[in-house]
Amino acid sequence: MKRALVPAPLRRAVLGWFDSRYISRADHRQDVKDALWEVQTLAREVTSLRAEVVELRAQVAGVKLDPARAGRWDDAHRLAQETAVALDGVLRNEVLLWQAVDRATGDTAGIRGTAGRGSGA
Repeated sequence: MKRALVPAPLRRAVLGWFDSRYISRADHRQDVKDALWEVQTLAREVTSLRAEVVELRAQVAGVKLDPARAGRWDDAHRLAQETAVALDGVLRNEVLLWQAVDRATGDTAGIRGTAGRGSGA
């Protein structure tokens, strides 16, 4: 590598440009320390969560499923689904009904109320 004489203002400008674009070693070391601390904290949290999962699995393993209760849950789920399908049909029929009412009254805008009917009658 060769050395050359560079005027001081130019050297300061170039060094200032480098300093503004790049992180210093001290800042980089601090960032690495902070990242390491975060990783260690997360590792401790994961360890505690794993212990909690093991504990919950042990609790679930001890529970027996009552066939009568399971049957009631299945019936409740089936009834909820049937109710949802029936309600969907009712709402669709209501929409069709109001569309027929709007057509019968001559409401071309398809909007019930004063905006669609009240201007000319």
